[in-house]
Amino acid sequence: MLTFKKVSLTVICALGVLGLMVSSVGAQGMKIGFVKDDVIKEKYAAWQRAQEQWELESRAWDDEALAKQTEIEDLVAEYDKQKLILSDEKKKEKEAAIRAKQEALDAYTRQIYGPGGTAEQKHATLLQPLLEKATEAIEAVAVEGDYDVIFTLQSGLGYIKESYDVTDKVLEQLEKLDQ
Repeated sequence: MLTFKKVSLTVICALGVLGLMVSSVGAQGMKIGFVKDDVIKEKYAAWQRAQEQWELESRAWDDEALAKQTEIEDLVAEYDKQKLILSDEKKKEKEAAIRAKQEALDAYTRQIYGPGGTAEQKHATLLQPLLEKATEAIEAVAVEGDYDVIFTLQSGLGYIKESYDVTDKVLEQLEKLDQ
């Protein structure tokens, strides 16, 4: 029985030492942080100014589109009232005018809101410098605070120490798998 107690005590001590070693490695392990994007957007004054400018310009584009849409609706309403008394030639003229206005509205909408449009370009112009500053600030905090990884919750910005980059290893593995 005495040997069983000694073995048990030895095993318990070994597990305790192992536990201390693991917790010590964990305490000295990777230092990780995160950034709440929504808080940055809410409290960073430059972001607020950019957002206000974006909303102002966006509202102007929306107002112009709405004015064009209202003009089309007025033309359609006028046409509907008069179509019974209009000649075929006048009907075609009014229908062509309505189509032209609708095409102009569609073109305006594509120009402003389409891929690569004015809105997308303006948004990039307003936000790109701020995103670059945010990345710079995150990297500065990471280096100063000796963080290994800082990630953001929404935007995909962040920082990871270069020593954690395993891209080359993955490429090597891919090459091996292709053989």
